[in-house]
Amino acid sequence: MGILSGNPKEEPMHYGEVYSAWSFVLAGNKMIAEYGVLLNHVGDNDLKKLLHTCMEQSKEEVKQVSELLKENGVALPPAAPEPPKANLDDIPPGARFMDADIAASASATTAAGLVACSKIMGQSIREDIAAMFGQFHASKATLAGKFLQLLKEKGWLVPPPLHQQPADEDV
Repeated sequence: MGILSGNPKEEPMHYGEVYSAWSFVLAGNKMIAEYGVLLNHVGDNDLKKLLHTCMEQSKEEVKQVSELLKENGVALPPAAPEPPKANLDDIPPGARFMDADIAASASATTAAGLVACSKIMGQSIREDIAAMFGQFHASKATLAGKFLQLLKEKGWLVPPPLHQQPADEDV
């Protein structure tokens, strides 16, 4: 195999890995900025802590993937500026995002991140890249579980129609 045998960090990235990693950094930068805006709207302390965790995790993931791209000579996508801090009480009621909506949105974004990590793992031919996104996937799966628990505890979960077994019927 020549170029693809040996230390994976010395192997070139293929175009799919480059594009997926670059897109992951772009989306991560966007999410960091979005979490910053959403934190201005959050009143619930448990949700606030979880969003801070999401933000810190996203920053670490973006940092790691950015280093990978730089090592491989790939220019980084732009990062959004840090949003300004706002006082929750200064946001008019009609303009404020509700905690339940923020939690649902962040949960959905976490689920989308799981899918993205799975895709990158599946397309990677470099073991180090697949392993990195495997770690991200595991962290996002943990976050997804925390969001589900929070949504249930706070009564914010909107379940789809639930399948009920019919009562015992004469067959």
